[in-house]
This record gives sequence, structure tokens and C-alpha cells, in this order.
Amino acid sequence: MSPTPTIALNNGQQMPQLGFGVFQVPEDQAQRAVETALETGYRSIDTAAIYGNETGVGRALAATGVPREEVFVTTKLWIDHLGRDAARRGLEESLERLALDRVDLFLLHWPAPATDAYLEAWQGLEDAVEAGLTSGIGVSNFLPEHLERLQKLGGTLPAVNQIELHPALQNRETVAANARLGVATEAWSPLAQGAVLQEPAILEAAAAHDVSPAQAVLRWHLQRGNIVIPKSVTPTRIAENFAIFGFELSDAEVAAIDALERDGRTGPHPADFNG
Repeated sequence: MSPTPTIALNNGQQMPQLGFGVFQVPEDQAQRAVETALETGYRSIDTAAIYGNETGVGRALAATGVPREEVFVTTKLWIDHLGRDAARRGLEESLERLALDRVDLFLLHWPAPATDAYLEAWQGLEDAVEAGLTSGIGVSNFLPEHLERLQKLGGTLPAVNQIELHPALQNRETVAANARLGVATEAWSPLAQGAVLQEPAILEAAAAHDVSPAQAVLRWHLQRGNIVIPKSVTPTRIAENFAIFGFELSDAEVAAIDALERDGRTGPHPADFNG
């Protein structure tokens, strides 16, 4: 059994709090990386249409022998499929590449606000739930104003909002909006692409618990209540990122890492990115 705790989503699903991401993992490396992750004990895999590696992820899911019902699979809809009917087609295309009949969570990858198409796309995701193509739906990179517009539709609220979140960019306003609406917060780029790993507060916490700086940051995420999806193609790093359940940061250590906020964004700003 995986030691990973789960987060109760607002639709009744239980999502592993620690998952494995495959952003920027080439297609020819994705199968082996995901197989290694599943063999290590990860039970949540996060991919996306735009990553170009859904086929490799699907092959790994089929090859490892881990029962399908034990693995929480997330994929995402790219901006070129924003629209009610297009969203359904996009999911069907992802399912074909993954060789699955459904995913556990399907996300709108970006709001792309200049297109003003994410509301229609969201209705397409609701249609996909009714069709049994996905068990849950959510969003990625949505700001509070985008969430509020979804709420005003009066239908399903996102189960998850996956956002850039790490010690240097804690996205507190969006995290608060997620909490207010009952939406789980999931962190992408949880280690800021390594940019925070030499911070004294993180080095001190890592030394105090005899763990790596990356392990200390991932533990901070868990204690903050974030779902987190670190990625790697290196077996030793995949295992290291999973070994974060045998220690706990003190309140003072968490507060010291909290204090590292500096608006240190590594990716696009959701208000400006339109594909």
C-alpha cells in the first residue's frame, strides 16, 4: 500500500496528496519514468495533451500491472480545444493516446482570458462527466476572478485548481479563493525549478531532519495542505521525492519557509497567457 495521504475533493473523490508529474518529460522517456514512479509507490500521475507524452504514460499504466483503480490519472485540455464540443473531443483524443476509457481528473489547462472561451469549455467538461469519460473535473492556472465566473454559471465547481506554487511564489490570494470555494490547491513547479533549494531556511530545515532541500520543500507543501506533483526522470530523484513521510517540519520551520515569498514566478502569468 502507498503511504501517501489523500485529499478529499469536493466531488467525493480521494486524490493522493503526492503525485508524479511529467511536464517536459519527452515521449521516449515518459514510459520508463512513470513505470519507475509506480514501482516506487506513487499512485497519482499528472500529464497533459500539450506535454506530448500521454502515449508513453498510457503504456506505463498498462505495463506495470498496478490495478487501474489504484492509480489517479490526471490530464489537461489545451487552449486550442476551448469550447463546449471541442473540450469533449479533446478529452476523447487524450483518452485514445492514454489507452484509457476514462481519467480520474480532467483540467482546463489555462483560462486564456483573451479568448473568453473557458466558460463554454467548462460546460464541455461537465458534459464529459455525464458521459463517464472523467470522474472529476478541475482547472489549472485559474485566478480568483476566473473561479468566480465559473461559480456564477451555477453548475459544478472545480475539484482542483493546479497553480504555480512554491516557497518563492505562494499565490496566497488564489489559495484563499480556492479554500473559500472548497477547491483543492495543487502545486506545479513545487520546487521553483530548483531556484529555492539554496535558501538558508530550507537548508536549515533539511539539515535538521537529515533530508535533502527538495524533500524539505515537498514536506512543506504537504503540511500546507497542497497537493504536489514533482517530476523527474532520474530513478534516485523519483525515489527521493517520494521519501517525505518519515519526518515533519516544526511550526518554526514552516514559518521560515513561508517567509520566502517574493513573487518569484517561473512561468507565465494566467492573466496574460493566451496560448
